[in-house]
Amino acid sequence: MHRIETFSPEETYQLGHKLGEQARPGELYTLIGDLGVGKTVLTQGIARGLGIEEPVSSPTFTIVQVYEEGRMPFYHFDVYRIGGVEEMEEIGYEDYFYGQGLTMIEWANLIEEILPEHYWEIKIEKDLEQGFDYRKITVREVTR
Repeated sequence: MHRIETFSPEETYQLGHKLGEQARPGELYTLIGDLGVGKTVLTQGIARGLGIEEPVSSPTFTIVQVYEEGRMPFYHFDVYRIGGVEEMEEIGYEDYFYGQGLTMIEWANLIEEILPEHYWEIKIEKDLEQGFDYRKITVREVTR
């Protein structure tokens, strides 16, 4: 488990960039954190670390956004508005979760029952006592 503190959106982005550079095909990252905590900033850094130049935004209403231009495909899910596991099955989630790209899932706690046996959990937390832009980011490997 790794705990990282960032003190600005730029530092959060740079951490994401480093994670993207280190990512390997077939890995799955879950991203947990409240609204406005910096999940999109971290994800944008990950995408840039993968070599993706196009703008990256949260796929809140489309559920999944696919980016093909980097060194591997990047599958970015936001399941906040998902109707349930059945909706994930309609999307064909297994093609993404077990594909050759990097899969990132925001709000993954809503679909825990279909997560693979091995993934990386990234949790972002604020602490206003430490400052408005302070973030505690925990990265841990999960094996079930």
